[in-house]
Amino acid sequence: MIFVTGDTHGQHDFGKLAVFAEQHGELTKDDYMMIAGDFGAVWDKETLEEDLKPYSDLPFTVLFVDGNHENFDLLDSYPVEQWHGGKVHFIRPDIIHLMRGQVYEIEGKTFLTFGGATSIDRYLRKEGISWWSKEKPSYEELDEAFANLGRYGDKVDFIITHSCDEKALYYPPLRTRTTMMSAYPENKLLSNFEDKVTYGHWYFGHYHVDGDLTDKKTVLYEEIRRIV
Repeated sequence: MIFVTGDTHGQHDFGKLAVFAEQHGELTKDDYMMIAGDFGAVWDKETLEEDLKPYSDLPFTVLFVDGNHENFDLLDSYPVEQWHGGKVHFIRPDIIHLMRGQVYEIEGKTFLTFGGATSIDRYLRKEGISWWSKEKPSYEELDEAFANLGRYGDKVDFIITHSCDEKALYYPPLRTRTTMMSAYPENKLLSNFEDKVTYGHWYFGHYHVDGDLTDKKTVLYEEIRRIV
């Protein structure tokens, strides 16, 4: 089985996974939990083992795209390897970073992954310590995504990202009667997927809300959805 949820921020929002694991004793490491960015447990080299242990103790395998609150220097210190057709960082055998612009074939389904976003609180952070410029996705990574998508005729079953395309910002729950989330460069970049890719469903995190924007697009935070 494959599940997807929103941000975990290291231990801060880990509780939903622990509760889910307790409620689903039938799950094994052959089952997958996808985290839509801001995994946050690969943050401090000095406490890495302690930070990762709760995730490895889960009965299922954790897959995550990167968000904006990640230590990209530490993430990039892991060798790039191949897994299910795309590039990954094996943080642990059961904790795997799904890199930007990759297409994976898992349990007979295809997944396009694309992490990254803009930290609106970056002015409170220090570059190289609590904020990294690599949080922002690039058009080179977008080019890699379309090169990989070309093998599948620009069609996938699922898109898993941290942020969303610009159009999504106009739908509830991201848009209310009084407010709308601001658009950032990555929203415009991700709009290329909305415009050019045929997909079954798109899941993303980042906005700390849960809800279906359309019948094909969902934002997640606390909620966990089974998708396969």
